[in-house]
Amino acid sequence: MEILRVENLTKTYGTGVNQVRALDGVSFSVEKGQFLAIIGPSGSGKSTLLHILGGVDTPTSGKVFMDGQDVYAKNEEQLAIFRRREVGLIYQFYNLIPVLDVRENITLPVLMDGRKVNEQRLRELLDTLGLVGREKHLPNQLSGGQQQRVSIGRALMNAPAVVLADEPTGNLDSKASQEIVDLLKYSNRRYGQTLIVITHDESIALQADRVIAIEDGKIIRDEVTGR
Repeated sequence: MEILRVENLTKTYGTGVNQVRALDGVSFSVEKGQFLAIIGPSGSGKSTLLHILGGVDTPTSGKVFMDGQDVYAKNEEQLAIFRRREVGLIYQFYNLIPVLDVRENITLPVLMDGRKVNEQRLRELLDTLGLVGREKHLPNQLSGGQQQRVSIGRALMNAPAVVLADEPTGNLDSKASQEIVDLLKYSNRRYGQTLIVITHDESIALQADRVIAIEDGKIIRDEVTGR
């Protein structure tokens, strides 16, 4: 079952001789529950693509359909709801709120949505992420790996249809990196969530179900890994 479809996506910055085409006619679809890795050199357009998929940046042209909905046919309010409920974003630098503790950072998307925290889901996430006993810790009281676990919890708290991770292990050592990848793979299997990871790390890409390679804003390779 298709969860995501991208049609002829283009993104340009600047005008005239200074115009840069970050994405150039990108099209692909993703099945529900698939683990997709997107790889490419720095400046290839992969992070731009991820931000457009997540409703953070807008395309110059083309369409993104998430669960059958045309994402960029939504107004600003609808787009904000989409970002909170349908996608979970994980960044390289965690983006935690420094004055909020672990529990508050994880539940922030739910509270911003004006909804009640699902305590059972929160307890399950804290247990899965190895954060039980650290609920009251502030980000500066945690290691880098623990902070990234909190950001994963925040991304999963609303049970989004798609989890988008932009270089989620880029700021971690190899041991912590593999722990984070294992957690993402576990959530992918346990919750049936579609996982799209931007990475420059071939070892991470090879653990995905499928790899798309981007160069100069175009897809140059799209293959199933056979894992």
